[in-house]
Amino acid sequence: MRSEAVVFDLDGVLVDSEHIWESARRALVEEHGLPYPPGATRAIMGMSAPEWSRYLRETLRVPMEEEAINADIVARVEAAYRAHLPLLPGAVACVRALGARVPLAVASSSNRVLIELVLELAGIGEAFAAIVSAEEVAHGKPAPDVYLRAAELLEIDPARCAAIEDSTNGIRSAHAAGMRVIALPNPHFPPAPDALALADVVVTSLAEIYANM
Repeated sequence: MRSEAVVFDLDGVLVDSEHIWESARRALVEEHGLPYPPGATRAIMGMSAPEWSRYLRETLRVPMEEEAINADIVARVEAAYRAHLPLLPGAVACVRALGARVPLAVASSSNRVLIELVLELAGIGEAFAAIVSAEEVAHGKPAPDVYLRAAELLEIDPARCAAIEDSTNGIRSAHAAGMRVIALPNPHFPPAPDALALADVVVTSLAEIYANM
């Protein structure tokens, strides 16, 4: 069945940004003289802003209020994006090509201010009919909340939507929402095999997605 809408993840799908997030969080943690454990980045991937702020405070012991942690990290990521937006190859072309055929949405764990900044800097904000940040729903990925909300805003049954995801928690989130999952595995943080098995299609580039719509 042809999908009637496409919902994009942001980090790892449109922007190669996981290293920017990791660098920002590591810097904050280490500035307080604390260790940044090897598994922290993978543990955080997919968490909403309230969830990862709580993780830095409670698990990594950063001695700051959660709101201050969130604001600090967002400021660092925003500065990095403004200095150089790390768009993935084919991101703009993919968005524009698919947007000419079906409605588009973003369902991301990033803060809304950063989602909107990326779309603005890339010149593709007008292509998206809906934006959902995990900070705006009850639970971050792998819960399906962001994808269900995106489908609700698009007024299209989730089963008639395709989701483009790169990570373990993202794939699980889109699958749990009942969407057709197109996996674009993150080469730096590849999805777990059991998560990748949930995908309907696995591609190696955004250019391959046109053929699977």
